[in-house]
Amino acid sequence: MIDKDRVKKAIRELLEAIGEDPDREGLVNTPDRIARMYEEIYTGSDEAVADHLSRTFSCSSSDMVVEKDITFYSTCEHHMMPFYGKAHIAYIPDGKVVGISKLARTVEEYAKRLQIQENLTTQIADAIMEYLKPKGVMVMLEAEHMCMTMRGVKKPGTKTVTVTYRGLFEEDRELRDDFLAIVK
Repeated sequence: MIDKDRVKKAIRELLEAIGEDPDREGLVNTPDRIARMYEEIYTGSDEAVADHLSRTFSCSSSDMVVEKDITFYSTCEHHMMPFYGKAHIAYIPDGKVVGISKLARTVEEYAKRLQIQENLTTQIADAIMEYLKPKGVMVMLEAEHMCMTMRGVKKPGTKTVTVTYRGLFEEDRELRDDFLAIVK
């Protein structure tokens, strides 16, 4: 839960600390806007993930299900700067499948917190394994980090790719290769 009053006070103090006048016309409503924005972008919850992934349907197929190019936006916990990109998810059903929007909602829930991409990748895979209980899951995230684009090394367009796999994907390299061929 976001404490909007504390966020407003902190942003006002931050504006003053960087030499700005928080009472000037262009900034007077900035603390409130940022508090509302934080409420929107930092509200990921494990309860919502469990709810999304528990809505399943019976399925006799055990063929790979892939959802790719799921756009996500998150915030790096090291610099509090955005990173964004695409998530690709595959799973092998074990008697049940989840509604296709639920995978995207799972990505969104975990992305809505201060995060590092490596943990985000793992959290998505682990949640799918825990709640959907497939025979296997593989998750790949490709993201651009604004902390590398705007500051420090300043290399726009650089992508960080993280991959994790569980279950059958750990055991079967050909299955992993099939997934990688599909998402490329």
